[in-house]
Amino acid sequence: MFYQLYELNHAVMAPFRATADAMNLAWKNPLNPWSHTVVGRSFSAGFEVFERVTRRYGKPAFGLPTTPINGEAIPVEEEVVWRKPFCDLIHFKRHLPAGTDKGPRILIVAPMSGHYATLLRGTVEALLPSADVYITDWIDARMVPVTDGDFDLDDYIDYVIEILHHLGPDTNVVAVCQPSVPVLAAVAVMEADGDTCAPASMTLMGGPIDTRINPTAVNQLAQNKPIEWFRDNVIMQVPWPQPGVMRSVYPGFLQLSGFMSMNLDRHMIAHKEFYGHLVKNDGDSAEKHRDFYDEYLAVMDLTAEFYLQTVDTVFIKHSLPKGEMLHRGKPVDTKAIRNVALLTVEGENDDISGVGQTKAAQTICSSIPDEMRMHYMQPDVGHYGVFNGSRFRREIAPRIIAFAAKHSKGVKATPVKRVIKGGKAS
Repeated sequence: MFYQLYELNHAVMAPFRATADAMNLAWKNPLNPWSHTVVGRSFSAGFEVFERVTRRYGKPAFGLPTTPINGEAIPVEEEVVWRKPFCDLIHFKRHLPAGTDKGPRILIVAPMSGHYATLLRGTVEALLPSADVYITDWIDARMVPVTDGDFDLDDYIDYVIEILHHLGPDTNVVAVCQPSVPVLAAVAVMEADGDTCAPASMTLMGGPIDTRINPTAVNQLAQNKPIEWFRDNVIMQVPWPQPGVMRSVYPGFLQLSGFMSMNLDRHMIAHKEFYGHLVKNDGDSAEKHRDFYDEYLAVMDLTAEFYLQTVDTVFIKHSLPKGEMLHRGKPVDTKAIRNVALLTVEGENDDISGVGQTKAAQTICSSIPDEMRMHYMQPDVGHYGVFNGSRFRREIAPRIIAFAAKHSKGVKATPVKRVIKGGKAS
């Protein structure tokens, strides 16, 4: 009944949120003389903080109407080009001048780990000027009726393969965090079958390929609990009146609670500082806080079968690095990958996927020629910094573009150095 209690609490707080929102508007209304005083801004700030910490955050928008190319703002149009019950494939269509090279075609496989694909807005934004970008937009499981069936790790791999078939040969796939394992498995399955739609390259970023290496707190939790514990303690049914009522899920609010508890003091300090920014009328700092937490606090549910199979396969049994992973009953042989270039990217301070966990893909994909593989570790960034932020834009994104261009048949290659000054590469 925990999910039902969560929904009930949200409903009970609704009138208080509405009142706080109304009072916030009243106290900061410029026609209110108190709004220009510290006292007025203090009341307004308090009401806004209360409203924000008790609301449910909906799915944010990507909000990327243009991209800069050669000093010109090029219009970008979001279009859904492939659709299944649990995923939409979004294409960021750039209206390029005639004759302009589109750059490498890149498929970003977003994590299905509690947050929406919009968490990778910065990733998309950094790649758009130089690439033709697609992204998997996973659907909140509580919004999918039970009549649409189940969705597990095998289905995830099938979705990746179907999307690669839809996009065709010479696609470059980029997996961010959690999908590193199913993407690697999908590529292995395609290579073993001699599939001509296997990607030209795959980039794995901050992914749990082998969580036995430098295990983090997240890895240790999964390792120390049997799969039955997760089934009994974190799997719940979607309550009415959601479209997915009665579907068994791992609720997004539980995932969010786990992540926030890892750095609870940091989040409390951030909200305290947000209150201070509002009182001081520091609009820029307050807006940065809103932008970050509007995204961070927007969470989605995962299907129970996908969550449990992922925990068991990736974090408890370590099936992929052991060579024991199965897809639809058939072995996933990573040694079958011979024609797909491999780039692995890690963050030096990653507390979700420890250093070496992603690089393990270089070891288990032993059949890839040396000239088609590269590993890069970005100094001084944590998990989030592997795919977003200033260092990602300056250091990592250009290497992804260059690597994809180098191994795409229809794109003019940019030389990629094997040893990168300022970073750690091999």
